[in-house]
Amino acid sequence: MTRQETMELFKSFPIYGITAEKASLGRSNYEVVRAMLEAGIRFVQYREKEKSGLARYRECVELRRLTREYGAAFIIDDFVDLALAVEADGIHVGQDDLPVEVVRRIVGKDVVIGLSTHNPDQLEAANRLKDVIDYVGVGPVFATQTKATAEPVGFSYVEYAAQNSLVPFVAIGGIKTQNIFHVWEHGAKNMAVVTDITQSDNIEQKIHELVNNIKR
Repeated sequence: MTRQETMELFKSFPIYGITAEKASLGRSNYEVVRAMLEAGIRFVQYREKEKSGLARYRECVELRRLTREYGAAFIIDDFVDLALAVEADGIHVGQDDLPVEVVRRIVGKDVVIGLSTHNPDQLEAANRLKDVIDYVGVGPVFATQTKATAEPVGFSYVEYAAQNSLVPFVAIGGIKTQNIFHVWEHGAKNMAVVTDITQSDNIEQKIHELVNNIKR
């Protein structure tokens, strides 16, 4: 699909799904992602840094097939080569990964690029790259077990992004059922939820609960 079509999926549902197999109650990423898709999520990021390259590739081939079945976007975290190998719809990189200009040169014009940001200076730098990137991550909003060393940015940075970002943004970091409304209230229209989904006994029910809490 085109970048525009992928970003339409980004905007189509407020929850951005991310894998975390170690925090999935013994379930595979395939099982978790299928449940996410069944509940309506249409933007899924594969984030597994500790597996071997071959294990990641084999898993992503299956997840790419699954997301295509559901008409969902499949995003790879960090690994540009893996994104190309499985024909992912997008690549998400951090501040310490390959520069986004280089990533764009490698992946071409049809792949979505997301960039993590953690403060206003990084967001302003991202704004200057608005023709290269498609969306930014904003966070971590709260303390999070998936990135334990990252300093929470709180609601003030979410509000700053809502007022100043020139590209769509997704809030991330410690977002759960009990606080998702407040993140939305401070200007986020897309929110990445990780362990509150992956550690749920009933993933589909949890996602519906999250969406209902936004709309309360």
